[in-house]
Amino acid sequence: MGVIAVGRPRPVLRLLAGGAASPSAATVDRLVTVTEPSARETIDVDELVRRSQRGDRVAFGELFRRHRGDVSRLVFRMLGPTADAEDVVQEVFLQVHKSLTEFRGQAKFTTWLHRVTVNVVLMVRRAARSRPVFSGEPLEDHEPDRGLQPDEDAARRSRITAFRRLLDKLPEKKRTVFILHEIEGKTPADIAEMVDAPVLTVRTRLFYARRELAEMMREEPTLAQLAEELGTAAKMSERQVEREAT
Repeated sequence: MGVIAVGRPRPVLRLLAGGAASPSAATVDRLVTVTEPSARETIDVDELVRRSQRGDRVAFGELFRRHRGDVSRLVFRMLGPTADAEDVVQEVFLQVHKSLTEFRGQAKFTTWLHRVTVNVVLMVRRAARSRPVFSGEPLEDHEPDRGLQPDEDAARRSRITAFRRLLDKLPEKKRTVFILHEIEGKTPADIAEMVDAPVLTVRTRLFYARRELAEMMREEPTLAQLAEELGTAAKMSERQVEREAT
């Protein structure tokens, strides 16, 4: 298997393949008028943003339609299985609606949208840590893989559960950068815009996240192969950070 690098297939995605169906986003009726896909497909995103900033509900509805899937996926990947994912997606678009006049186009709209999403998710995670946790039925966080035998699918689910448990042990800043790069496939430059940090800081956090996660995963027999790949990627990250720091 190849090592993890920008633009190359990420082994974490291989682990999660088929294992997480993004929650669907409900219509934010107070803010948008969603049109049929063909109605505005030819209008570029920048034009939709400009119209939305002038209060065009149809244009904002089209932005919502085009991007809600990406937002739902990122919310799910950052929060994990939760019954609140749908509410979080709607909160993201409420924040987008309120803040859209502040968007000046210095970054791509999708980068800015992901920044809003990350901020909302981190706020939700902080609030969740301050609330008591009650035991109950576990949430079904992924669909069965129809191409696997039942015992193989059970093993895959076990690996995903173990991986998410370890990922959640990372400090928040490292965890966020790891998810955005290794699972979402964002570049360090885009992540820097999303988390409001220098690119070198992003690369440094990614290096430590890879190394710490690989160390934890070596204690999980089912994740040993992925641990080795992450360890190799961490060494590459370290060399790159050292080159950029000098």
